[in-house]
Amino acid sequence: MASGQTPRSPIDKSILYVKTEFVMRDVVYLDQIEQAETLLKPQRIEVLRHLAEPRSCTQVAAQLDQTPQRVYYHVKRLLDASLVNKVSERRVRGIHEGIYQATGRSYWLSPRLVGRIGLRQARDRLSLGHLLDLMEDVQADVAALDLTRPDLPSIGVSGDIRVRPEQRAAFLDELQHLLRDLFTRYGGADGDPFRLALACYPNPPHHTDVAPDLATHTDATPDLATDTEGDPR
Repeated sequence: MASGQTPRSPIDKSILYVKTEFVMRDVVYLDQIEQAETLLKPQRIEVLRHLAEPRSCTQVAAQLDQTPQRVYYHVKRLLDASLVNKVSERRVRGIHEGIYQATGRSYWLSPRLVGRIGLRQARDRLSLGHLLDLMEDVQADVAALDLTRPDLPSIGVSGDIRVRPEQRAAFLDELQHLLRDLFTRYGGADGDPFRLALACYPNPPHHTDVAPDLATHTDATPDLATDTEGDPR
């Protein structure tokens, strides 16, 4: 060592290199059987949950009490299936370490992964089968949108109602008149095209654990949903 030089000391140096400008999607629609096979493993789902924020395999391994090698095995499979992204890379003690993040906050499995058994049947609008067909169409339509765009105009409203058996016919009639009026007013050729889908079904028991007079809520998910992929003008 030359005279006057400061002796070098070992330094654990961590340098972060940003690799991509990554934007996490709200929803990732899975329509390939390979993606579903990759995702539907309990340990892999846990790894994916911990990648809601950018993390290395070492960081995830510490949280799950697993070895980094075991976590990397799952991350590699998720990466190959486009369920996580490598968003950056850092060098720790001369070793390059990837930083990964889940591609979406939630994942939808397409009904088409199984496929339809037989032809779609003509159904009564009041049947549960018709409702399931409608929800499948809505799911496919939403998946076809560019969900990375934050400016897509949409609305989802849900609420609980109570209808006595003798009121059902009147309720249905009033609902049909309301929808007919909306479709008449907004069904012309002018303006941007949107789809409105309405779903009403018996409330499962676990959704009615509140007092009867208070069984009303509103959120962003369509249960009793007026689901309008459009600007509610």
